[in-house]
Amino acid sequence: MHVPDGFINAPVSVATAVVAAGAIAVSLRGARRELGSERAAPLAGLVAAFIFAVQMLNFPVAGGTSGHLLGGALAAILVGPCTGVLCVSVVLLMQALLFADGGLTALGVNITCMAIVTTVVAYGVFRGLVKVLPRTRLSVTAASFVAALVSVPASAVAFTLIYAIGGTADVPIGKVATAMVGVHLLIGLGEAVITALTVGAVLSVRPDLVYGAHGLEQKLRLRVNGELVDAPGTGPAPVPAVRSRRPIWIAGLVTSLLLAGFVSFYASADPDGLERVATDHGIAERAEEHGAADSPLADYGVKDVEDARVSGGLAGVIGVGLTVVAGTGVFRVVRRRRSGGTSDAAPPAHTNTGPPPGTHA
Repeated sequence: MHVPDGFINAPVSVATAVVAAGAIAVSLRGARRELGSERAAPLAGLVAAFIFAVQMLNFPVAGGTSGHLLGGALAAILVGPCTGVLCVSVVLLMQALLFADGGLTALGVNITCMAIVTTVVAYGVFRGLVKVLPRTRLSVTAASFVAALVSVPASAVAFTLIYAIGGTADVPIGKVATAMVGVHLLIGLGEAVITALTVGAVLSVRPDLVYGAHGLEQKLRLRVNGELVDAPGTGPAPVPAVRSRRPIWIAGLVTSLLLAGFVSFYASADPDGLERVATDHGIAERAEEHGAADSPLADYGVKDVEDARVSGGLAGVIGVGLTVVAGTGVFRVVRRRRSGGTSDAAPPAHTNTGPPPGTHA
C-alpha cells in the first residue's frame, strides 16, 4: 500500500507529514520504556529488517491482485506499540529513499496509514482480546491473528479518508472506499496468517521476548488426586536467569536474508491492492516520477546487474542489512537519549520474565 507521489495534493501531504512527525515524537518517548535496556535495541532492529524482508513477498489474493505484509501488528506485539511505529517508519524511510518504493512527498501519508494506524489499531484490538481470553500462548497467537486482520482494512480506510480530503483525481470516493476495503480485507487474511505464525514461533522458543505476552503469568498449579488446582497464596513464578538473545537474533537475521535474497524471487508480480484500485479507477494516471528513481537499488534491483534473480536477491540482502543496521542504531540512540544527556534509569514497562503463558509448575 505504498502511496506514490502525485496521489495526494501538497497541503494534505504536508498535514500528514506533521501528523506523522508528531506520532514519531511520541513514539520516541514511549519506545524508551518499551525497549527496557540497550540489549533490546538489536531485537527491535531485527524486527524492522524482518518486516522489510517479508514486505518483498507479495502473495496473490484475487483477480490478478497481490498483497504484502504491512507489519504494524507484528511489530506492536513483538516489541511494543511505540517501538512498532518506529520499526515500520524505519522500513518505509529506507524503501522510499533507497528503493523508490513509496513517494518522498507521500512519506507522511505512508507513515500515517502503514505505521501509525496499523500499529495503534492492531495493538488496541490485541490488548482487548488478551484481557478477555484465557492466558495461554494459543490465546496470544489468536489475538495476534485477529489484530493483524483488522489492522489492514483500517489502514485502507485511513488512506480513503486522506484521499477524500486531498486526492488529486476526480473519482467518486464511495467507489474508492469500497474497492480499497474489499481488497484489503483479503490482504488482511494474509497479514493475519504471517503475524500469527511469527508470533507463535517466537512464543514457542522465547516467550519472554514477546512484548504482548508480558504480564500474562499464571498462578502455580498443583496436581491433587489427578486434578490440577491453583496453589493457595502463590504469586508470579520466580524470575529465571537472563538468557542470551543472540541465538534468536541470528536465526531471525538469517531467515530475513533468505526471504529477501531468495524467496522474494518467487513473489507474485501482480499489482498490490492500492495499485489495482488506482489503475481501475483512473488514479494511477496522477502518479509522478519518484525522486529516487535513479537510485542504484530502485525497484528492488541492483543497477547494472543483468540477471533478474541475482539483481533482486542482492537488493533484498542489501536492504535487510541496511535496515537492521539503521534500525538498531536508531533504537540504541532512542534508548540512551535522555534530557540533559543523563542515562535512562527508568525501569521497563514490563519486567516479567517468568514462565510462558499456559505453562504449569
